[in-house]
Amino acid sequence: MKRRHFLQSSAAPASLGLFASTKTPEAAANNTVRITKDIPLTRAYDIVVCGSGPAGLAAAIAAARSGKSVLLVESRGQLGGTGTSGMVSHWLGGRLSNGSKWVVGGVFRSLSKKAADQGIALIPDNNTGSRYQPHGWNRGQLGVGIPFDPFEMAAFLDGEIASLGIEAFLDTAAIDVVRDGGTISHVIVNNKSGIAAVPAKMVIDATGDADISSFAGCDVRIGRDEDHLMTPATLMFHVDNVDQDTLAKYIEEHRSSRFRELIKEMRAEGVWDFPYDIFISVQMTEKGTMMINTPRLTGIDGLNGVSVSEGYRQGRHEIMELLGIMRKKIPGFSKVRLKAIAPMLGIRETRRIMGEYTLTVEDLVAGKDFDGTIGWSSYGWDLPDPKRPSYQPMSEKKVDKRPVTPIPYNIMVPSGVDNLITPGRSVSCERDVLGPLRVSAPCFAMGEAAGQAASMAIDKKYPFKAVDVQKLRSGLEKEGAVIRWDGE
Repeated sequence: MKRRHFLQSSAAPASLGLFASTKTPEAAANNTVRITKDIPLTRAYDIVVCGSGPAGLAAAIAAARSGKSVLLVESRGQLGGTGTSGMVSHWLGGRLSNGSKWVVGGVFRSLSKKAADQGIALIPDNNTGSRYQPHGWNRGQLGVGIPFDPFEMAAFLDGEIASLGIEAFLDTAAIDVVRDGGTISHVIVNNKSGIAAVPAKMVIDATGDADISSFAGCDVRIGRDEDHLMTPATLMFHVDNVDQDTLAKYIEEHRSSRFRELIKEMRAEGVWDFPYDIFISVQMTEKGTMMINTPRLTGIDGLNGVSVSEGYRQGRHEIMELLGIMRKKIPGFSKVRLKAIAPMLGIRETRRIMGEYTLTVEDLVAGKDFDGTIGWSSYGWDLPDPKRPSYQPMSEKKVDKRPVTPIPYNIMVPSGVDNLITPGRSVSCERDVLGPLRVSAPCFAMGEAAGQAASMAIDKKYPFKAVDVQKLRSGLEKEGAVIRWDGE
């Protein structure tokens, strides 16, 4: 599906014409209106990064370390993306399930360790000797994630960005681009100051939704091929005053960390009528404080404003219902208190670019290696069915792959725009491959590679697709990234 919504320019005028002047007959027929407006220019930057989730953070940090001027554009009022604003406060996919090795190094590992040293995050031990592990379950991927306090993390990230001289526009949306032939000349942004045009040499689309790529006219795919439906969304919430000793005892005795049997009983009683069949709780940095990753909102289109608005309303409604059930029925939650509901809806899937290479399920099943690997993921198949939120198609089909998934550089490079790269969950891959790629740690790895590649492209005056990937890999290794995998 090709989605075109961009401005075409042969120069860099002060008046960019985002809006044109009159309502023409053609516009009326399309139920649109065109107006004219002069848009002020901001200062120029070497690299503009759109989105400050893991991919955007790592990209900005890597680019700034190379000495380039960097602008980080974030639509929320704080950095960190889904981890902070979405309160999915658990960086996943960066360590082996037994905790023995870091699969993702570089920016991800350094930020994790620094935050842990400051008491903002934890680096859990996943060899507890029991079934219950408070951050997931013993020897599972949740158990080796990096849980953190989202409120302290946002402030921590402010400091990290400021220390590198990165300028950040918060509460600022990237709403369009200006194209000059095969390049993006300006990123159009909007905040309380109004609409402005940001001149850029290189653009990094870390929006998670391939917004910039779509604005620029790149080919994209949306959801699953047959109907474009997307995997369920989640409005995350955190609670405290959980009796984790009682919770742990139940899980050990019933050998159930997701309460499937209890939920089955509650459904038969008419107590549980949600469309999902599992209950997921993850301890944060303090015992008794937990992230609840249970609601699964089906039918939400993360690219549709009306649908997203409904997702918030439905999410809050289900959270309040679920809290009542937790207090009455879930062991350890009888005195639970609501701490916070995320101000950002957790969207797992929207657009994927069509890049220089498309990573396939067969690549993963065959254990294919790539000369251009710039990072890895330790996460498994995790992309719930759009209509059955507790059903994991790839896991249920028992499709096997290696414990680590390689990430080749060229899946981040969209075709048709020379100075644009798209790290994160919008990369070029078959839909099922999103499972291991969409979580935080591999997004950090992709973002770091994108930031270094942007600097190299500026220095050599060539497009992203012409970046010397072997030199890029060497540069990443110097920063502590895991590029070569020597076995499990």
